[in-house]
Amino acid sequence: MSEKLLVPSIEKRLASLLEVSRRNLKGPWKDKIRPTITISREFGCEGFPVTEKLQELLEKQTGDSWTVMDKALLEEVAKHHNLSEDLLHNLGEKNRFIDDMLSTISSRWKSDKDYYRLLCKQIVALSEKGNVIIIGRGASILTQDKPHCYHFRMIAPQEFKLKSITKRLGIDEDEAEKLIRKKQRQREEFIKDFLNRDVADQTLYHLVFNNAKNPADVIAETIAHYVSTRLKR
Repeated sequence: MSEKLLVPSIEKRLASLLEVSRRNLKGPWKDKIRPTITISREFGCEGFPVTEKLQELLEKQTGDSWTVMDKALLEEVAKHHNLSEDLLHNLGEKNRFIDDMLSTISSRWKSDKDYYRLLCKQIVALSEKGNVIIIGRGASILTQDKPHCYHFRMIAPQEFKLKSITKRLGIDEDEAEKLIRKKQRQREEFIKDFLNRDVADQTLYHLVFNNAKNPADVIAETIAHYVSTRLKR
C-alpha cells in the first residue's frame, strides 16, 4: 500500500509556495520578519490535517499567504531542479557504505549527506522568509537558534496510531504495526545520523501535543493562538 495515500494533493501547497516566493520578491515585505512554524510528529500522528487547518487559520489571522513545506512538496520542487525524486524518497534508507562509495565514483551521484545538506539550505532559507509551516525533515533542529521560529511536536499512544494508519491505508493492524515501527525507527535514526540530535527531545519544542487527546482542529487552533500571542509581546 502506497504511503502517498497519507499525503494530500500538493497542488494547493505548490501554488502557495509560489505565491510566498512572489511576495518575498516585493520590496515592502523584505524587511518584515514573519514567523515560521515547524511540526515534528511520530509516524501515525495526523499531521497533515493539522497543518492544513493551521494554514487556513494563519492566513485569516495575518491576511498573508502561508505555505506548507513537507516531503511531498520538496519532491515536487526537486523535480523542477532535475534532482532525483527517488533519492529524496529513500533518503536515510540506503546502505551508507555503498552510498559513500558511489559518491566517490560518479560526480553526478550525490550521497545522502550531500543531498540532505542541500535540503537543509532550502529549509533554512524558507524559515528565514517566514510564513511557512515546515513538517519534519529535522526543521525543528535546523532552526532552533532562530527567534522567529516556533516548534511543535505531535505524539500519540500506539493504539491511536494503529487505528489511524489502518483506516487511512486500509491495511490490517499487524501490517500497520510493522510500518509504524519501521518508519518511526527510520525517522529517529535519520535525525540522529545527520544532526546528532534526538527528535523526541521535548526541550526542542514550544509545545508537545498528544494527538489522541487533541484532534487536528484543536491542535491547529492552539498553535495559531500561541504564535499570535508570542508575536504581540
